[in-house]
Amino acid sequence: MTEEERAGEELAALRTEIERIDRALVAQIAERVRLAGRIAAAKKVLGLPVLDPPREAFVVRRAGELAREAGIPDEDTRYLFWHLIGMSRRVQMEQG
Repeated sequence: MTEEERAGEELAALRTEIERIDRALVAQIAERVRLAGRIAAAKKVLGLPVLDPPREAFVVRRAGELAREAGIPDEDTRYLFWHLIGMSRRVQMEQG
């Protein structure tokens, strides 16, 4: 097998692995959103507002710390988490 053929096979295998990870990430995001819906129900019973800026900021800061520990850019990770929080907030507002 030539070096080019080996590189082509490796590329295909790596892409397959990324696709597997993407499916797992989407499943985890879906679970996070479902949990946000359950949190909305608990907040409603407790008379708490949907918006909790201190909690949201804590979650984003923690994600940045975890990113640094994992050796990936913390700014990009915080950006992603603000979007995840936005998804969760929308679900909570719809259920609130």
